[in-house]
Amino acid sequence: MTDTTAHTEPVPTPEPPVPQPDDVTTAWWDATREHRLTVQQCSACQAVQHPPRAVCVACSTLEGLTQVDVSGRGEVDSFTVVHRAPRADVATPYTIARVRLAEGPILLTRIHPHQTVSIGDAVEVTWWDLTDGRALPVFRPTTSSTTT
Repeated sequence: MTDTTAHTEPVPTPEPPVPQPDDVTTAWWDATREHRLTVQQCSACQAVQHPPRAVCVACSTLEGLTQVDVSGRGEVDSFTVVHRAPRADVATPYTIARVRLAEGPILLTRIHPHQTVSIGDAVEVTWWDLTDGRALPVFRPTTSSTTT
């Protein structure tokens, strides 16, 4: 079950550029409005993948790809701390991490609030609410296990 606790701090101002939903990503974005973290699952081979795609990367089918809820737990498998902002209006430092979800897929995300993490640290999803009703999944360190 996804952690549905909204983050207490607002998304940084200005909001980061976020792509508009399309035919492939609408179901994923709709789930974020409810603070549900989902990944795409293939009905043909049961593989899970993220981000959403028009084709299953495991078996190449173009049909039967659906969004399924995941636990929102994972572990940091790589990270970097950004000290030089890409734009003048972006506050630093902040941590970008690759999080391997307990269910397998990898998300590139932020650790929030910014703090020191290490490879292998357990993390859980939390949310930055956007002004259009969607939300961005970000992760925070936790002491709980990443196993499902």
